Amino acid sequence: MKRYCLTVDLKNDPAVIEAYKKIHKNVWPDILERIKADGITVMDIYNAGNRLFMIMEVKDDFSFERKAASDAADPRVQEWENFMWTFQQELPWAKPGEKWVLMDKIFELT
Repeated sequence: MKRYCLTVDLKNDPAVIEAYKKIHKNVWPDILERIKADGITVMDIYNAGNRLFMIMEVKDDFSFERKAASDAADPRVQEWENFMWTFQQELPWAKPGEKWVLMDKIFELT
């Protein structure tokens, strides 16, 4: 099992942040199915202010490239992503078109 951590910002507006939280209490069922079908076994999202932090645990054969291709081929996922982008904003260091940015692990308690 592999674990990845990613981050993105929400627009810095309390109403937007609250709306985003509310939406994530009732994620579209077909989006949840797609996430699981692509090999993601755990997905937790946390927030502090307008910053979001996602922890994903994935099957050993998971690939971000395959996940991106699967998402691009699914109109419902594209609808969800476009909807989510109305709440989110690009991080200053993100690559063009990159939403969630993969974080580097810098510490591990052993």
